[in-house]
Amino acid sequence: MTERKISTHQLYTAALLLTTWLVAPASYAQEYILDPDWPQPLPDDIEWGQVPNVTIDKDGYIYAFHRSDPPILKFDPDGVLVKSWGAEWIATPHGFRAAPDGSLWATDYDRQQGHTVTKFDTEGNLLLRLGARGFAGVGPNTFNGPTDLAVAENGDIFVVDGHWNNRIVKYNKAGKYLMEWGHKGTGPGEFDLPHTIVIDRRGRVLIGDRSNHRIQIFDQQGVYITEWDQFGWPSGMFIDQNDILYVADYQSKRGVTYGSAEDGTVMGFIAGSEPEGVVVDAAGNVYTGEVTGGEGGEGRIIRKFIKQ
Repeated sequence: MTERKISTHQLYTAALLLTTWLVAPASYAQEYILDPDWPQPLPDDIEWGQVPNVTIDKDGYIYAFHRSDPPILKFDPDGVLVKSWGAEWIATPHGFRAAPDGSLWATDYDRQQGHTVTKFDTEGNLLLRLGARGFAGVGPNTFNGPTDLAVAENGDIFVVDGHWNNRIVKYNKAGKYLMEWGHKGTGPGEFDLPHTIVIDRRGRVLIGDRSNHRIQIFDQQGVYITEWDQFGWPSGMFIDQNDILYVADYQSKRGVTYGSAEDGTVMGFIAGSEPEGVVVDAAGNVYTGEVTGGEGGEGRIIRKFIKQ
């Protein structure tokens, strides 16, 4: 009989899939499986860092925003790295989003060199900057640890100034300050580390109020509507083309909970990662970014889950 050798990678993948099956809540079928070959290996001169966020552009390219140079990695749908940039603009990556107009937005929460929000096109060209690099503040043009942002259909920009300011700051599409709301607390309209933001098809602003273990929902003038606590400790959020909300939680639920973006009804759970960021492609495949994964690719820090 021929002896078959099993690689370390195969053992890791099998263990992860077994863990996914064991950890997934019994009430939900596991509709996703890990793709062990995505992404393809990086060039020798680039090493993976923590991946707090991932996003996708209109052409289906996936972006990993990671804490190593260069911080922005652009992959084609097959997982091949096609472009990278951003070392001169970003010190410590945090939030990363694609806007309705196709632009990309990055937040930098580094205490010494960050406190900025930067807009790029998909080729890496700088388009706009908000904040003052290295200067923390609570004014209309300064931040203190911005964590994420969302752009409305009319171009208004909502910055989650979350790590130390606990507020939402609104600008028009040209970057002019319009208004803000929020401060530290546990009541409606108050925050304790607001960490992620999305705008749904109804125009509502959903804020992942992470340390309060809830999602708060507002109109675009900051008026409180309601809140949901069924999605865990939200670190990252994404709403797909089918109006499904995906919420990444690496601290409590340790996976991605997904459900209706309209009323918050939970529909399922994706185990097998400890995600801080999440994004979904047009085919329903889910990509997660992690800040807790191991190094060297075996304990990977970006994952693709194929929808079955």
